[in-house]
Amino acid sequence: MIVDFLNYFINGALVGLLYALVAMGFVVIYRASKVFNMAQGELVVFGGFMVWWMVAQAGLPLPLGLPLAFAAAILFGLAIERIFFSRLAGESVFAMVMVTIGLLILIRGLILVLFGPNVRPFPIVFPLKPIIFGDILIPRSLLFGGIITIVIGFGLSWFFNRTRAGLRMTAVAEDHEVALAMGISVKRSIAFAWALGSALSTIGAIIYLSGKSLSFLASDIGLSALPVALLAGFESIAGVLLAGLIVGTIQGLVTAYVDPIVGGAVGSVFPFLIMLAILFIRPTGMFGWKIIQRV
Repeated sequence: MIVDFLNYFINGALVGLLYALVAMGFVVIYRASKVFNMAQGELVVFGGFMVWWMVAQAGLPLPLGLPLAFAAAILFGLAIERIFFSRLAGESVFAMVMVTIGLLILIRGLILVLFGPNVRPFPIVFPLKPIIFGDILIPRSLLFGGIITIVIGFGLSWFFNRTRAGLRMTAVAEDHEVALAMGISVKRSIAFAWALGSALSTIGAIIYLSGKSLSFLASDIGLSALPVALLAGFESIAGVLLAGLIVGTIQGLVTAYVDPIVGGAVGSVFPFLIMLAILFIRPTGMFGWKIIQRV
């Protein structure tokens, strides 16, 4: 019983860190542009198809194919920012959200046109053999992915809070006009955020899909990561890591112990219930910035 609990707990926490990695894409784009990107899951799928095309289709070795896939994903993110969002500076939040919903449909249609609806085997980036500690089985992709996510999370937290470039992006997120008055390039900061968000999505695709099947339906990972981003608040990178652990472990335990009793997929719904409960009490999330306005 204890061994089963540890298996569910550890694997749930590692899945939660995968959600946190995808949620970081939400956060970095939001921090620089105040754009809530509903198409983050589609960016994951696009990055996954770039890896598949470079490695499986073009036959390039992983050390060469992966950097080229990252380059293609980053260029795609830059193109999205230049075509759609550079022209929408100063528009309302509602307008931005509607554009990202349209972007979601556009990217999904583009993937279907370029690659078709067929399911394709994703390259094996991490060994398939799990790591075994006694009776505890840990998938290598999730373990290595969890380590990568923690390193990226602390690196991004340091970047946003300790470097000039990160502080400039934070200033841009606060107020575009004030940032321009301070001599900060708003367009450059937002473009960098979209490039970074696309790169994070590609890393998430590699961890999520290594040795599995790839199709446009893999974009559901973006929806699964949404409670993590909302629970943490869209400004805190370190908070995303903790929120991912909370959501992942609760989802894993509920799926293991509650779903067999009720005969339903309560585990997949429970993170959204937690998200709604937290947002009802604290709308900015657990670690979101508090905004004080003088009237």
